Amino acid sequence: MIEAILSMGGMALVAGLGLGYAAKKFHVEGDPMVDKIEAALPATNCGNCGYPGCRPYAEALANGEAEINLCTPGGKDLMEDLAAMLGVEPAAMEDSGPTVAFIRETDCIGCTACIKACPVDAIVGANKQSHTVITAECTSCEKCIEPCPVDCIDMIPVKETLYDWQWNKPAGPAAPTVH
Repeated sequence: MIEAILSMGGMALVAGLGLGYAAKKFHVEGDPMVDKIEAALPATNCGNCGYPGCRPYAEALANGEAEINLCTPGGKDLMEDLAAMLGVEPAAMEDSGPTVAFIRETDCIGCTACIKACPVDAIVGANKQSHTVITAECTSCEKCIEPCPVDCIDMIPVKETLYDWQWNKPAGPAAPTVH
């Protein structure tokens, strides 16, 4: 029994040391610009930009292969931030402010097509029951609109209340003034 435990422990130790050595030996540095762009993106991985997630979109932006105005959940503010990061002119983008999906529950037939299409699981409901959207989770990617067979999903503007209103972020540290 002791021999088996010692032999398994020894093999695990050798395998761990081998994996640690391989991780150090074959480590590849990533592009810091891609990491910076990915950190700015909303991380919804909705695919609305035409890429399978935020990381591939960030890589395409860093390589100059994609337009900066493709992220609809990020909106116009994100597009302007990306333009400043990449040193390009902001592109034209229609932005009416934050929106959220709204299901007209009286028209919903409970087919679950929207639930399957939602990349962030913001829609709840059951088969043959009306569905609803968890507004705090909705990223406004609009992926749920097309598969709905009865067209009962609308994108509505998010109402700003005292509870969710926020100050605009400052532009950065102010330069010290010398008098």
